[in-house]
Amino acid sequence: MKTTYTIDPAHSSAQFTIRHMMISNVRGGFSGIKGTVEYDPADPSAASIDVVIDASTIRTLDDQRDAHLKSADFLDVEKYPTITFKSTKVTPAGDGELNATGDLTIHGVTKPVVLKVEGPTTEGKDPWGNVRMGASGTTKIKRSDFGLTWNAALETGGILVGDDLKIELEVQMIKAAAAAA
Repeated sequence: MKTTYTIDPAHSSAQFTIRHMMISNVRGGFSGIKGTVEYDPADPSAASIDVVIDASTIRTLDDQRDAHLKSADFLDVEKYPTITFKSTKVTPAGDGELNATGDLTIHGVTKPVVLKVEGPTTEGKDPWGNVRMGASGTTKIKRSDFGLTWNAALETGGILVGDDLKIELEVQMIKAAAAAA
């Protein structure tokens, strides 16, 4: 039976990694993840995922860089306040893994992506009686595909910010309360 779970923002994160100055990776992340997952362990392909991330919550541990990433040069959070993922198809991909194909929208541009999902885990009860489960997902995108094209040339050759962006999600979900009959 398909069950609805609500993503727990306090125990979920979206992280990213991107090459900086062609020499090292910079990591960052978002808080403020919300959404729902519908899942039936007997029929994983019937699952659906709907995630909304508050783009203004971006953090890279550098305030100046964070402000630049929120600006019109990158995410333009005033014009595009959210990043969303909505699944269109979920397929089993081996032991405890799924491929979640869906529409990712960043900076007002929507493109299909495939999230490689580990899990979901089996359900467990927390100390307050809530039923929870978790999952991890990863994908790689080209930021330029989403209109994120700002860059700067380096004196030594090359570019300041890479195009390949690795995305990692850690999501904990709470089983929705059963509706009263």
